[in-house]
Amino acid sequence: MADQAWPREKASQPGIKTKVVRSQKITQVTSPVDSLTRQALALDLNDSEDATSVSNTLPRSHTPGHLATKFHGSRRKPSESTIRQRSHGKEGPPIAASGRRTNAMRSTSAIAGKASASGSSSAASSSSRQTRVSAAAARGQYTAFPPMADSTTAPDVPAAPASGMYWSRAPVSGAPHPALRAHTTTLVGSNVFVFGGCDARACFNDLYVLDADAFYWSVPQVAGDIPVPLRAMTCTAVGKKLIIFGGGDGPAYYNDVYVLDTVNFRWSKPKILGDKVPSKRRAHTACLYKSGIYIFGGGDGVRALNDVWRLDVSDVSKMSWKLVSGPTTPDSRSPGGALVKDSRPKARGYHTANMVGSKLIIFGGSDGGECFNDVWVYDVETHVWKSVNIPVTFRRLSHTATIVGSYLFVIGGHDGNEYSNDVLLLNLVTMAWDKRKVYGLPPSGRGYHGTVLYDSRLMMIGGFDGGEVFGDVWILELAVHAYYSQISHFTIEV
Repeated sequence: MADQAWPREKASQPGIKTKVVRSQKITQVTSPVDSLTRQALALDLNDSEDATSVSNTLPRSHTPGHLATKFHGSRRKPSESTIRQRSHGKEGPPIAASGRRTNAMRSTSAIAGKASASGSSSAASSSSRQTRVSAAAARGQYTAFPPMADSTTAPDVPAAPASGMYWSRAPVSGAPHPALRAHTTTLVGSNVFVFGGCDARACFNDLYVLDADAFYWSVPQVAGDIPVPLRAMTCTAVGKKLIIFGGGDGPAYYNDVYVLDTVNFRWSKPKILGDKVPSKRRAHTACLYKSGIYIFGGGDGVRALNDVWRLDVSDVSKMSWKLVSGPTTPDSRSPGGALVKDSRPKARGYHTANMVGSKLIIFGGSDGGECFNDVWVYDVETHVWKSVNIPVTFRRLSHTATIVGSYLFVIGGHDGNEYSNDVLLLNLVTMAWDKRKVYGLPPSGRGYHGTVLYDSRLMMIGGFDGGEVFGDVWILELAVHAYYSQISHFTIEV
């Protein structure tokens, strides 16, 4: 990989200065400049999640995941202010004298590992299933609510127009929590449930709850059949229950289903009716429609996937699987023998999926060799795939996509060259991209984070920038764009 430096955060531009910025002092988080070395587009055995740049001249991998491996030896030492601006508490791994995080184990993160590792994967899977408690996450002291910004020391930030979207860092307090990537972030009422994920050293099966009104972290006491440590799994809210599916830890992949009752915080592992189940996978997506959860894509440790499964959750104690769209090859033969281009998306993982009515909107992702920029629509009623022709688009993987009325808000992710903190809007009526200006001090570019919509604002939690894992919480005030959420009647025509 050609050497490439991470972009520096832009300094505040001169303009009208305010003494108090919104309701709290904004702390800028920067990402250290990273010099990267290009390698072949192959996945290492332990599956690195550090997505990097892609060259079209190099051969593509048949498996999804990271786009290349990185060498961190040439990383510049972060400044003391950068270290202090990490998330609250001692949630991250220690930083060595060299200025980069110590890494006790090899990075474990792309969707698929090498086929030759299938034997060890089975053994690791069996061992992991017997372990119901993850490695202890880094815990610090209780975090008190930060004091209000002092007008004499607050950073000078240009005033934003009332109509403009605005970034700020949330002033969180409460229980300490670790820095996380590839975790799940699910909203139930006014609480954000954060489960699993990993840092630079290990995966976890811990549950954290963030009060979205008070920005207060808590760690509930859970009981029952607790899942093994997982990352890159999915979590879907069905009423006041959370349905966990799939995920992995290192070379181990799973296709188990767990249910968390958010009222009594009890885990259960219900018996699945029938003998049809999806293959083990992670980096897939899951969306709820009526009484079914639709699973698309991911990777199973050998290859990328593009099949669609439906999990019947009309009764969470009697769930069953059904294959509604099987896996395909890039090209197929017609009855006459002619070569026909497949009308389904390429196999992929680390994409996003959002349900709008009966339409499943798929955007981006990677198969391990290519970072995609395409948009697909799958009608779960008619079982028909359609590709959306958009003249100008953006490549993304490990991003988040959130429905706000008739718009899809895409935040962060990797574009094949670097991590981004861009906010992109896809108009689902016109099917055109729109890149909006956002004010305030933005978070550093990152992927593998989580985003939820609550009270006319988008909340982003955690993530990974290729070298650092974050535990911070950021708020994107939608301002006048908040009215988008009131748009409930529109039709997707493709």
